[in-house]
Amino acid sequence: MVTNHYVRNYLDMRKIKTIQDVVDWGLCVGCGACVYACNRKAVSLDNIDTIGIRPRFDKAICQDCIECLTICPGYITDANLNYKNHSTEVESSHLIGPTLEIWEGYAADQELRYRASSGGVLSALALYCLEEKKMGFVQHTGVNPSKPWMNRTVQSRNKDDLLACAGSRYAPSSPCDSLNLIEQSDKPCIFIGKPCDTAAVTMLRKNRSKLDEKLGLVLTFFCAGPPCTQGTLDLLRQLDIRPDQVNELRYRGYGWPGNFTVHYNNEAAQKSLTYKESWGKLAQYHRSFRCHLCPDGLGELADISCGDAWHRYTNNGNPGISLVMVRSQKGREILHGAVKAGYLHMEKSDSSEVLAAQGLPERRKEVFGRLLAMKLLFIPTPNLVGFSLLKCWMESPLSIKLRTILGTLRRLILRGLWHSNPVY
Repeated sequence: MVTNHYVRNYLDMRKIKTIQDVVDWGLCVGCGACVYACNRKAVSLDNIDTIGIRPRFDKAICQDCIECLTICPGYITDANLNYKNHSTEVESSHLIGPTLEIWEGYAADQELRYRASSGGVLSALALYCLEEKKMGFVQHTGVNPSKPWMNRTVQSRNKDDLLACAGSRYAPSSPCDSLNLIEQSDKPCIFIGKPCDTAAVTMLRKNRSKLDEKLGLVLTFFCAGPPCTQGTLDLLRQLDIRPDQVNELRYRGYGWPGNFTVHYNNEAAQKSLTYKESWGKLAQYHRSFRCHLCPDGLGELADISCGDAWHRYTNNGNPGISLVMVRSQKGREILHGAVKAGYLHMEKSDSSEVLAAQGLPERRKEVFGRLLAMKLLFIPTPNLVGFSLLKCWMESPLSIKLRTILGTLRRLILRGLWHSNPVY
């Protein structure tokens, strides 16, 4: 009886009960949704260089409150929440999710296309919504001017604003922290975030009618997981540049895919690394384990998602081509309107091109095995619903299955992820 009681207590301690548990078990994605969702203003955000953006809770106010859990994409991501997809025209693939249409293309504005990471489609769609649909602003991520190696949430209202924020930002971001600005806007607005950010927005809008009303368009980009700030600091160290010397820092853009480029010493000097050199180190050493559990790198819960059409890349000076996946009827209307108005050049594509261009569907095949490894160590797992994870897992050969499970067990043990790790 004593043994059974001890086991029950032990297992009970290894469950997610509050959003603090999500943070302590390393499942937080740093989206900032809990800051917006907390009506009692008991949540703030910190950027921890070696981890990422994480919420800090006023324990005297929060206590055992579980309201934030209902909208936390680190705890739950439900692909079925994309209630906008009711059309019988949907092409559904268990590896890429349901789509209304798939395209390849780029921004007609050559400056947008050149500065962007891969074709400038998101920037062009946002500009179309601002200029032609008269939406209020674009809420997305931009550079922190006082610390150019970090991000901040910004609101863009014109082309110049969008140009200033064009290109990937491979550092932590929390664009959901200011959703109240969209809710309070007198016009519909555009939201651009990571797939996990758009998952949070989807959950929030179902219970917040004002937010739902003011979300004119939700966009996302293909994402393999944002590195923590330490990743960028390590790249600066490799280039022998101190953070206090940095005036401007670009991860990509100004060509496809563009270089990691740093202007420093009052812009009198600059150094760079190739995309392969910089992203290779950022991806290998500085992404959180939670990102390796994400089945939604292609952004099923947005109106439109897009990313690099890598199968078209030949290092010939092409300024960029994007794959574009239309996930909702609203997204379809906006995309077609942008093409008709001359903001985009598009050609039809299909799911086979997505699979040829992107490795993210292959990662989805491994998520079931990673979750299984966590369960073997009694580690709490996120609730990932509607992604056909078992079906994807069954497509992998036995050797990959074994490597995934054993590799995950090794990572969990060596990184100390088999137990709770309070960050505060």
